[in-house]
Amino acid sequence: MRSTLMAATLLASTALFHGAAQAQPVSGLYIGAAGGANFLQEERIKSIRGPRGTTPSNVRAGFQTGVVALGSLGYGFGNGVRVELEGNYRTNRPDSFRNAGRGIASIGGREQKYGPMVNILFDLDVGSPYVFPYIGAGAGYSWVAHRLRVANTLGALNTQGGTDSSFAYQAIAGLSFPVPPVVGLSLTAEYRYYALTGERGFGRTISGPGGSASSQVRTAENYNHSLLVGLRYAFDVAPPPAPEAAPAPTAAVQQVTRTYLVFFDWDRAGLTDRARQIVAEAANASTRVQVTRIEVAGHADRSGPDRYNLALSIRRARAVADELVRQGVPRASITTEGFGERRPLVKTADGVREPHNRRVEIVLR
Repeated sequence: MRSTLMAATLLASTALFHGAAQAQPVSGLYIGAAGGANFLQEERIKSIRGPRGTTPSNVRAGFQTGVVALGSLGYGFGNGVRVELEGNYRTNRPDSFRNAGRGIASIGGREQKYGPMVNILFDLDVGSPYVFPYIGAGAGYSWVAHRLRVANTLGALNTQGGTDSSFAYQAIAGLSFPVPPVVGLSLTAEYRYYALTGERGFGRTISGPGGSASSQVRTAENYNHSLLVGLRYAFDVAPPPAPEAAPAPTAAVQQVTRTYLVFFDWDRAGLTDRARQIVAEAANASTRVQVTRIEVAGHADRSGPDRYNLALSIRRARAVADELVRQGVPRASITTEGFGERRPLVKTADGVREPHNRRVEIVLR
């Protein structure tokens, strides 16, 4: 099982360093919640310590399918990497004891785990606007509330319980499905491998017709497999573009139209020195000819997901508009709009980084 975790962690690390070009970015703050089924592997009672010393044990407790719930608050850096703080809760009821000796009449109780985790995740773009896989790993702390009751056929009752804590770690693999009617909302489906380190100690009492005796048990090997479904909401997601208005009737008097093209580096919205020169030329021209309005339209190439390219084109248009205002153009005369990858200057296949399509068009009307 530990080799499984190491393989998942290695996969996550490889993607982090070599898969940036395929990232499906989440930018800014987001929240999430999920719930589902938790499968707790057999937990070994490693030793029993009583008045006469410590005795090794190989009793193993089996558990029914339980439940898991968690909530998260995270931040996306816009390049596929996310960091989040998670709070989780798991609970399972026992259903069997192996190597326990005499016949068992009944089993009861439950084991609960809860605590915080810090996770690092990486979103992947597989070329589909409908599903985005992600992988990740986390580390944190867990409290374990252990309450088990076992009665045997001879009338003896074994009760063990208490609360102890351990460091915890997990590996995460999931899928997110954007919900189109609500911008920023995604449905998630996940698998999580969650494990505790070291051992935990709990009190133990055996009572029966001949009296009672107290001792302490130490447990180990707490491994969990969780299947969850949930929702995630990202706050900083650009809304889809508004429907395009019908073209205005052609004016009786022909107007002079001048267009300036400002180009951008890949996956950037900052202006280069050359871009600032072109914006300055457009600002100067707007004072020499009769201009009623200045249209600023942002565009992106097809190397990223549609949703991300739309947000990127809007940021580029706003950067150019801000520079026009700095050059003395009235803000009220400028309109901005982003078209993402929908209006390429050069038609390309999906995923191609075409420099001519990473642009803002300034149109003087």
